[in-house]
Amino acid sequence: MNIFSKKPNPKEALRESKREMTRATRGIEKEIGTLQLEEKKLVAEIKRTAKTGNEAATKTLARQLVRLRQQIANLQSSRAQMRGISTHTQAMHAQSSVAIGMKGATKAMSAMNKQMAPEKQAKIIREFQRQSSQMDMTTEMMSDAIDDALDDDEAEDETEDLTNQVLDEIGVDVASQLSSTPTVVRDPRV
Repeated sequence: MNIFSKKPNPKEALRESKREMTRATRGIEKEIGTLQLEEKKLVAEIKRTAKTGNEAATKTLARQLVRLRQQIANLQSSRAQMRGISTHTQAMHAQSSVAIGMKGATKAMSAMNKQMAPEKQAKIIREFQRQSSQMDMTTEMMSDAIDDALDDDEAEDETEDLTNQVLDEIGVDVASQLSSTPTVVRDPRV
């Protein structure tokens, strides 16, 4: 261990850890492959000794086969554990990245809150609402005053003149139509 080397960052540590896990897993898989070849040879040897009738040698070889299969099972278990550790390490790194991201987001939100000053914003919104309602009342009063000023007799005369002009243009004479209307008198006896 070198005391002068700097501490690796999490990404480098994860990369080195993955590399070591992969190397160890490959070594275990190579060993499993070698043992499986040996198992095939041992099975062939057991068959050959069984055919010759040498029972003691067959039992010894069978015991070796059982131990060999146990070794293979143990190595397979170790390989699974190595893969699990690798996956767990990657998950821890992902959680660390999320935590770092959340820390940055929290700082940004805090800075925005300081800059925005929620109390000031609320005060400004209340003032805006007050001014807006006051402006609405003033606009309504002005509109009523303008309507009152324009609703005099001149407006009515102008409206009547305009109506008569439109009726003349379409050829309707209101007075002549009213005089030519038949009047029907009803007999009360009927």
